[in-house]
Amino acid sequence: MFNSKSKSSGCEISGGSTTIIGAGTIIKGNIESSGDIRIDGTLVGNLSSKSKILVGADGTIDGSIKGKNADVLGKVTGQIDVKEVLQLRGKCVVDGDICTGKLEVEPTATFNGRCQMGASVIELSNIVGLNVELATAVNQ
Repeated sequence: MFNSKSKSSGCEISGGSTTIIGAGTIIKGNIESSGDIRIDGTLVGNLSSKSKILVGADGTIDGSIKGKNADVLGKVTGQIDVKEVLQLRGKCVVDGDICTGKLEVEPTATFNGRCQMGASVIELSNIVGLNVELATAVNQ
């Protein structure tokens, strides 16, 4: 009955102060936070955090996201830039480009865009163009 173990939903944000934008809330404008932030409502604007960002299953962001770590379970339309780990979970939908250190994608997640991981990634179209130029130079 009084069990010291708590059940986890797997969507927890680390300790300290957490800003929560609740379901049914609509914010139009940019948000900057130094702490963890959870979006369960709607944000029309950009979100920046020096810590962890969590977009809940009912959360929607129409704008860019920039942070240290992020978990997306809802919908994001815009660029995502995460320094460490980006997790696309559940039935999330991401429409936009991603730049992250590490990416985890669950089979039920949807991602439409380009992904760049680390500083050493070269866009495929640049490689194809380089091969054509090299072949032309060799044949001359």
